[in-house]
Amino acid sequence: MTTYKYGAHQFLWTEYWTDNSLYILEEVRLLGLDSFEISLGDDITFNSDTVKRRAMDLDIELTVGPGNIWPMECDISSEKRENQLLGLEWHTKIIQKAANLGAVAYNGAIYSHPGNILPKLKQSSDFDRIAHNLYKLATYADRLNIKLVIEPMSRFRTHLVHTAQDAIDLITLVKHPNLYVNLDTYHMVTEERDYAKAIKSCGSYLWGIHACESDRGVPGGGLVPWDEVFSALSATCPNSRILMETYNTGENGYGFKRGIFQNVCPDANDFVTLGLSFLKGKADELKLNKQTI
Repeated sequence: MTTYKYGAHQFLWTEYWTDNSLYILEEVRLLGLDSFEISLGDDITFNSDTVKRRAMDLDIELTVGPGNIWPMECDISSEKRENQLLGLEWHTKIIQKAANLGAVAYNGAIYSHPGNILPKLKQSSDFDRIAHNLYKLATYADRLNIKLVIEPMSRFRTHLVHTAQDAIDLITLVKHPNLYVNLDTYHMVTEERDYAKAIKSCGSYLWGIHACESDRGVPGGGLVPWDEVFSALSATCPNSRILMETYNTGENGYGFKRGIFQNVCPDANDFVTLGLSFLKGKADELKLNKQTI
């Protein structure tokens, strides 16, 4: 039986989470979502207790990602030991903040740093180094009851972990029970030839997906093979999180700062309404097809 948790990322509404952002949680609940991801970084300050209480009152599951200011030198994949240590210290700090929020997971390209793209092929020594440090972070997160989730990203964001298989290879090397995978339907467009195969390859390690279209717009109508996505999710992770993610591109939006120059999300509420209708429709369609076979 499929029991997906549908959610959205704060970036549909705002670049910076502050004490004035609580209204977004109200919107999330009214839109029919169960899950919400907040972005943290060195430029983000707010009252964690207030957010935690409001999310609990609204029965919204919180997750956290490192999407705001994250110093480039804080990189656990770096060949420089001092940068690895800075990376461990920085992620430990963010994981603690996630725990203060009552978040259930810390998700992102924490195996390196988005934007760190070295002109070289990844080596086994790179993965050995990352695995050693991820083990420490997974252990720390586990103590705080936070799931550590890694997200493969496209060749335009990293030179290390691009595909579902890359993520599974890394997790296999780490050998820690508190390490999972989140796939992103946007990043998968450039890196995966078979969405269903990629999703199924994650098996029990799959935590969920970030859902948006190939242009980072509303799910549906683009290149993402949603029938394959939902068929594979149903077979592999029927309790997964399906969390819509993009950047606001409205009149006062900031999407251009994140590399989006088309107006794919002029209004967050409209994005969620259309996206949720499409995603739930695909899930219901799959159920109906199974019942009639």
